[in-house]
Amino acid sequence: MKIRLEPKSMEFLKPAKTSRGEYTQKTSFLLSLQDSNYTGWGEAAPLGDLSTDGKIDFQEILAHYWDAELTATHIAEWLLRWEPGSSEALPSLRFALHSAWKNLTYQQSKGQVPQSSEIHWVDNAFTQGKRGMKINGLVWMNGIDAMYDEAMAKVAAGFRCVKLKVGALDFNEECKLIERIRKSHSAFSLELRLDANGGFRDDEALEQLTELQRFEIHSIEQPVMAGSEVLDKICRLSAIDVALDESLIGLHPSNRGVNELSGDALLTWAKPKYIILKPTLLGGTDLADLWIQLAQKHAIGWWSTSALEGNIGLATIAQWVSQYQPSLPQGLGTGLLFKDNFTPFTRVDGETLWYNKTGLCN
Repeated sequence: MKIRLEPKSMEFLKPAKTSRGEYTQKTSFLLSLQDSNYTGWGEAAPLGDLSTDGKIDFQEILAHYWDAELTATHIAEWLLRWEPGSSEALPSLRFALHSAWKNLTYQQSKGQVPQSSEIHWVDNAFTQGKRGMKINGLVWMNGIDAMYDEAMAKVAAGFRCVKLKVGALDFNEECKLIERIRKSHSAFSLELRLDANGGFRDDEALEQLTELQRFEIHSIEQPVMAGSEVLDKICRLSAIDVALDESLIGLHPSNRGVNELSGDALLTWAKPKYIILKPTLLGGTDLADLWIQLAQKHAIGWWSTSALEGNIGLATIAQWVSQYQPSLPQGLGTGLLFKDNFTPFTRVDGETLWYNKTGLCN
């Protein structure tokens, strides 16, 4: 079995802005595992300012193995070594390796004629194109009028759940934006989610969350920075349900790693209403499965989102989460952000994401 890793630079159709900054371009890596008959595919899509491996040279790490004949033992050792919380943690690369391994072993188990374009390893109604998945419409940070127009465009396109990026603009202006949306779309007809990306100050967050309560907000992701000492207080006293996102990055669900903290300990302490699962940042869909088990243990809700992956990573996450048949809208529409992308395996029709296991025409 051979391993390969090819970089792909992707330019955003328009800048993607959050309270952390602006993205105009990113590099993903297409990872392949190939035996004599089949090829498994995965995508490593680190975010330089957010992934714990965002500034690591993946090609240098794997260069020694380009000509090596790998075995299942090699793969198992890498998956263990690169887990979050370890001293060699490489979550984005681990996500890609695990995806490629699942895809390859699925093909091997089926013994069918190889289809080089197929990347799936889940076989259900979703990957067969018989059932879609509800997703939210995402409104990126922008000028207030532009954000309103984009939100209305999402509603017109059929979305009944819209997520707004907040926390970077003037708070009063953001409130006016939400109020403007609510004047024409009640909570009965439109669910609003907010994502602050840690943009609220510790000493102001609770007051701001109380102010936002009047707009009947479903939830707010990461109101304060990960690592905040008052995160538990904010989760407990917030007038709006809090969903933790960035706080999960770098943690193993159950093992206390080099940072002496586990996901279980975090959820026991903070007690959020929801957690947001981004397999690229968490180290793989198998580790995201463990986070779901933790969420169930603590009576915490969850949904999954992409983390600016290209089409390969997006399709991997979509097929994984489809196994849970989620009732909450997922955050899985970002494959439409880039000018140059991998072959698409998903399409958005209204508020529904559909899958095509052999790929779609560009």
